[in-house]
Amino acid sequence: MCGRVDIHTPPAQLARALEAQLAAGVDPDGRPSWNVGPTRAVPAVVADDEHHRVLDVFRWGLVPHWAKTPKVGYKMINARAETAPTKPAYRQALQRRRCLVVVDGFYEWAVPDPAEPKRKVPFYFRRADGAPITFAGLYEAWWDKTRSKEPDPESYLQTCVIMTTDAGEDLAGVHDRMPVIIEPADRDRWLDPEVTDPEAVVPLRRPAPPGTLERHPVTTEVNNPRNDGPRMITPDPDAEVGLLLGPVRETTD
Repeated sequence: MCGRVDIHTPPAQLARALEAQLAAGVDPDGRPSWNVGPTRAVPAVVADDEHHRVLDVFRWGLVPHWAKTPKVGYKMINARAETAPTKPAYRQALQRRRCLVVVDGFYEWAVPDPAEPKRKVPFYFRRADGAPITFAGLYEAWWDKTRSKEPDPESYLQTCVIMTTDAGEDLAGVHDRMPVIIEPADRDRWLDPEVTDPEAVVPLRRPAPPGTLERHPVTTEVNNPRNDGPRMITPDPDAEVGLLLGPVRETTD
């Protein structure tokens, strides 16, 4: 499960790194945060009708277009890659509304000792090459259909979900799931609006190859989403990690 991310690089800089245009209304400077949780705004790249990359802002937590209330998005922050093609909430988005959720890094919590499941050690993950991470995402547009059959500006929401898969070696000992990371060479394929067969992008929904990510333990302050600042991603030399070579605790998204 991916439930917390770091997005401190300004949107304009992310757009340049990903060869994307900024969508109208997106603040080029953004609001840096090292501890972003669900329901917060996250940047994501989509392809427009002419296949140009556009970086826009979406609320993290997908709300299907047919939902009666946006509250369902609170539970839809991750979509399992294995089952997304058959889930009503994700099926159409996987065919036609794929995006790249862009972050500087993300967090996962390890359980060093299975006998003490409540004692968790937060780890921060980032790309080993220092580049932004692009997660496989899906997006939707929602508005209150009881107000209008056409997009209603007062209730209109752009929302997204991050896809997950089995963890690769870079997460060994920390978690048994990880976000699907789309590599630079595969980004256009993932975004291509003309690719509507989910089977065509199955090869992209795989664990990241070993060495893609680097990690280190961080302060438990990150457990509280109200805490923020660069100290969230600073290595914590006092973290208890001695038992991390033990079995990974089984989890569900």
